[in-house]
Amino acid sequence: MKDEEIVERIKSFPYWHYPFNLKGHKTPLPKNLGTYARFEKRAFKRRRYILDPIVKLYGGSLKGKRLLDLGCNSGFWSLCAIEEGADFVLGIDARPMFIEQANFVFEVKEIDKSKYKFISANIFDVNLLEYGPFDIVLCLGLLYHVNKPIALLEKIAEANDDILVIDTRISNGWGSCLKVVLDYEGPDSYVDSKVVMLPTRRAIFDIVKQFGYSVVMLKPPFTDYEGVWDYRWERRAFLCAKKTDLSKLPRKLIVDIHSPREYIYDLLHGILEIFKFLKKCR
Repeated sequence: MKDEEIVERIKSFPYWHYPFNLKGHKTPLPKNLGTYARFEKRAFKRRRYILDPIVKLYGGSLKGKRLLDLGCNSGFWSLCAIEEGADFVLGIDARPMFIEQANFVFEVKEIDKSKYKFISANIFDVNLLEYGPFDIVLCLGLLYHVNKPIALLEKIAEANDDILVIDTRISNGWGSCLKVVLDYEGPDSYVDSKVVMLPTRRAIFDIVKQFGYSVVMLKPPFTDYEGVWDYRWERRAFLCAKKTDLSKLPRKLIVDIHSPREYIYDLLHGILEIFKFLKKCR
């Protein structure tokens, strides 16, 4: 693909959520991230936080692995998986523009077409077993956009042989529960209903264990939160596995949610939620 065509195709899309360098031509900056450096830092930091532990568990490469990328957007995570050696990636997103972007990115990157497929569809309408099974499933930035999180995780578990990564906004409520909220990110962000559910950290543990997973919560490895401010309090990644031994992960990468410190954290945030509720009732 010629430079002029790449530039025109990049400009033809109203916005991009991820930074790509497409043969020297960068995708434009979203309005809410301030600077391009912050845009790139967010992607780099999240890749280190979410993908690096999986690669470590698999011995330094994803060679031989099949990966499912749910809510794949423009294919950033699918591309990362291919770069780490994955044999095949399937990306699914309900928004056709993102699927068009993903196919464009992979074409410019000259990825073998036998190694990927992108589908525009509601995840609940796709028969994942038709394309699976998958060694790895990425559920990144999706769970808090659905009002049937348990049904989604059950559907994933049916097609997933081993690793599942959930990166999600969380409720800071007490214990194991799902908080009903309105999806604030716009009409094209939620799946089926604007009324969605935010899980607490303990709820994630309880739900995935019902489907045969062991699970740990990953500790953000950031030295600063520039570009990833949402991971300071309201967002976390959870690494789940059916076969792989998660105890092989270095302890520094894991948060023990059963530690006294985490119980105090839960208690303080529970009290904060009560004060917020009482303030609304005044």
